[in-house]
Amino acid sequence: MQGRYTAAFRAELQDLMQWRRDVRRFRTDPVEAAVLDRCLAAFSLAPSVGLSEPWRILRVESAAARAAATANFEEANAKALAGYSGERAQTYAGLKLSGMREAPIHLAVFCDEDSAKGSGLGAATMPQTRAFSVVSAVTLMWLAARAEGLGLGWVSILDPVRLARDLATPPGWELIGYLCLGWPQADDTKPELEKLGWESRAAHLIMETR
Repeated sequence: MQGRYTAAFRAELQDLMQWRRDVRRFRTDPVEAAVLDRCLAAFSLAPSVGLSEPWRILRVESAAARAAATANFEEANAKALAGYSGERAQTYAGLKLSGMREAPIHLAVFCDEDSAKGSGLGAATMPQTRAFSVVSAVTLMWLAARAEGLGLGWVSILDPVRLARDLATPPGWELIGYLCLGWPQADDTKPELEKLGWESRAAHLIMETR
C-alpha cells in the first residue's frame, strides 16, 4: 500500500508519537465513557502471537481496590528508594512516579498465560511473546489515548503477586502494567525523567549488522 498515507499524515503520526509521554500529573476531571471506549478499542486492532489476544483488562474502581494498589506502590517505591544512595537517592526521592491518587481511571492489564486461544502458535518456542503481545496492545491504546488528549502513566513499581492477590485474578494471569489514565495537568514532549536529570534519551537509533 505504498502511498496510501500522505506526508501530512505521516508528520501528524510522528507528532503523536512525540507527544506520547508517561504522565504522572493528572487533573481529577472525569473521563467520558465514550472516550475511554474509543481508547480501549485499540486492543481489538492489536497484533498478538497466534492471534491469541492474551490481554485481560481490569478496571479498578472500588475505593478498597485502589487503596490496596496505591499502598502496594508506596511500599515498593520506598524499598526502591532504599536501594539508592547519595545524589541518586536524592534525585529519586524527588521523582513523582505514580499518578494513582489523582488519575480518574485505573486499569490493571494482565497477560493470560493459560489461554487456549491461538493453540500455542508462535508461543510454544517463545512463550514470552504472549506478554509482548499485551505490551504492543497497550502501546496502541497509549497512542489512541494521546490522540484524545488523555495522558497515560504506566506504574511498574509494584509487587505483581500482591496486586494479583488483592484483585483476585485467576491463576495464570501475569501483570503487565498498572495504567493510570486521565487528563494531564500539562503537555510536554520531553520525558519528566529527562527534565529532572534521572536519565537522557539516546540521540539516535543505533543499529548493528552482522
